[in-house]
Amino acid sequence: MAVTKTLTKSIPHVKSSKAQMWDLEMTYENDSEGDATYYKSVFSHTAVAADGDFTAAAKSSFNLAALTAMCPVSQWDIVFASQVDSVITNPPSDPVPDEAFTVPSS
Repeated sequence: MAVTKTLTKSIPHVKSSKAQMWDLEMTYENDSEGDATYYKSVFSHTAVAADGDFTAAAKSSFNLAALTAMCPVSQWDIVFASQVDSVITNPPSDPVPDEAFTVPSS
C-alpha cells in the first residue's frame, strides 16, 4: 500500500503582520487513481497560535515542514489506514437473498 500525503490547503489568518491561525488540509491517497486499491481521503485542521499549536510569526516564515508539523498526522494515519481496511482490504459483503426460504406454516 503506497500512501501519498499532500498538504493541499494552507490559509493563514493574519493580525498585526503575524499568522495567528492556519486552516490546513491534507489529502491522503492510497495507490494510484484507476487502481483497484485506490482510495482518497481529505483531512482538515485549524491550528491556533493562542492554543499553543505554533508561535505567531510572519506567514512567509512558515515552510512546508512547519505547516505539516501543525497537523495531527499520526491520528490521520490511523484513521486513513482504518478507512482503507474497511473499504479496500476488507469491504463489507452485501447480503445474499435466500430464495429457498419458505414461510413457516405456523
